[in-house]
Parts: sequence; C-alpha cells; structure tokens
Amino acid sequence: MDQRSPSPQAPDDSLPQAEGDAAVATASDGDGPEGADDGFVASTLAELGKVVWPSRQQLFSESVAVILMVTVSAFAIAAVSRFYGWAASQIFR
Repeated sequence: MDQRSPSPQAPDDSLPQAEGDAAVATASDGDGPEGADDGFVASTLAELGKVVWPSRQQLFSESVAVILMVTVSAFAIAAVSRFYGWAASQIFR
C-alpha cells in the first residue's frame, strides 16, 4: 500500500490566476448592478477587439471544407450502415 502524506494547501493568493479571472474581478467592482453591467460591457468589447476575424476568402474556403467533410462522413456512415444491414439480413434469413 502506498501511504502518502497530504500535501500542504497553498494560500489562495499564491495560486496562479487565469487571464479571465482579472476581467471577472474588475467587472464586479461597480456600485450596484448598473456598475457591474458597465464593466461587463466594457470587458466584452475589449475582448472582441482582440479577436482575429477571418477574411471573406478564408471564411468561404473553410466553410467549403467543413461542408465537404460532413458530406464525406455522412456517406461513409451510410455505407457502413448499409453493409451491416446487408450482413444482418444474410445472417438472419
């Protein structure tokens, strides 16, 4: 049996914070519900400013790739399903 002693708990202030934690903390610093809404909207707009939006050509080509892969996958699933259906009909005549 492996007997390990429990590891000591680190204080909360020594834990690393994710990037989103800081935004959540500043969003609730307002005076009441209206202040919290202003912080939320401001932080949301700041995050939307960081987004790298695809170009029209990139969006089109990736959409075509997704539609093509979904179609190929659907045909593959249908082929496997038909094969198992045929095999079952051969076995359980």
